[in-house]
Amino acid sequence: MRKQEVTIYDVAREAKVSMATVSRVVNGNSNVRKETRDRVEEVIKRLHYQPNAVAQGLASKRTTTVGLIVPELTNLYFAELSRGIDDIALLYKYNIIISSIENRLMKQDQVIQGLLNKQVDGVIYMSNNMPDNAVEAFERTNTPVVLAGTKDDHPNIPSVTIDYKKADTEALNLMYNDGKKNLALVVGNKDAVVNKDNRIVAYRKFLKDHDIKEEHIYDGIYDYSDGYNLCSQLVKDGVDGVIVTRDSTSVGILNSAIDAGIKVPEELEIVTASATQIASVVRPSLTTVKQPLYDMGAVAMRMLTKLMDGEELDDIHIELPYELVKKQSTLNQ
Repeated sequence: MRKQEVTIYDVAREAKVSMATVSRVVNGNSNVRKETRDRVEEVIKRLHYQPNAVAQGLASKRTTTVGLIVPELTNLYFAELSRGIDDIALLYKYNIIISSIENRLMKQDQVIQGLLNKQVDGVIYMSNNMPDNAVEAFERTNTPVVLAGTKDDHPNIPSVTIDYKKADTEALNLMYNDGKKNLALVVGNKDAVVNKDNRIVAYRKFLKDHDIKEEHIYDGIYDYSDGYNLCSQLVKDGVDGVIVTRDSTSVGILNSAIDAGIKVPEELEIVTASATQIASVVRPSLTTVKQPLYDMGAVAMRMLTKLMDGEELDDIHIELPYELVKKQSTLNQ
């Protein structure tokens, strides 16, 4: 009998017990006599029976499946976060379903509902600004959620991040001490909580504290081509130092500057805020706010396992340490 053909019915027939008894043995129910349990386990081993995860979930009301919602499957930032999540999920014997929402609200609703229809035990959410109807859906189904590498307007949703305000202030201070006085901030979505309530707040406070009058915030800048095309505007605006939230955007700005004959870092300093591998392989290498992406993912998944087990968290908002790594795109290495 081939492995994939073996069913719970086959095990029950061979062991001369009911399918309910087999189910109790598989699910670790103690209400089975030892001699019966031994006989069923012997048949399971002999037939190479693999319990169906969905069927087990129906019995235990758990699917041992976690939903992972990411904005972009190709972004190395989310890939590194996901690696930490996956390792802890494997340790605690959870399977992962990865879904991409690509920042489209309609698709976001569909993805979330699709995961809930699959009866996932929990969700790790990496995108910005979870819509209210999504929060309501998670609460209605008692599905725990943890944010990884992002922040949200809903204060009761657990999160794992770094101190974005402190990190950006440190980066701005680095460039300011290098003599850069016309500083800029480049973000994807300026209305995302991680930007509007953290990075933009820190940027504006820094300008005020240092009596810098000109503000340069560029939003809607998501990828390499956006960064490449933005560089000419940075030059036109007289920007001499810039913090960029995405590594691919930073590389676009860097390459465009080099193509235009702009000296980096003498004429333009660049600090990138994601610290994926791309920041270290380009030349000149990029000074970066190094986020502990793997650890952020791992901690988020561990928090979720506790919530799925009905445990309370000691702290629902965890900020992990970061490091400002000085490379060739700033003068003060």
